[in-house]
Amino acid sequence: MAVALKLSDALVEDAKVVGAAEHRSVPKQIEYWARIGKAVLENPDTPLQVIQDTMLSLEEAKAGQLAPYSFG
Repeated sequence: MAVALKLSDALVEDAKVVGAAEHRSVPKQIEYWARIGKAVLENPDTPLQVIQDTMLSLEEAKAGQLAPYSFG
């Protein structure tokens, strides 16, 4: 579902710069920031890097990029 939002010019400009570096469009960069912010608020004791790594792992799993893990 698409929703039209009024965003500040500063936020859009920041998203252009960071999005270009991360190979994301402006809307996808803002969506990523929103997802990270939501995850941080829901998990205040979890370090940001763990949250980012978990999000990446979930996307890798969705893409079928899984490798078996051998214990020991």
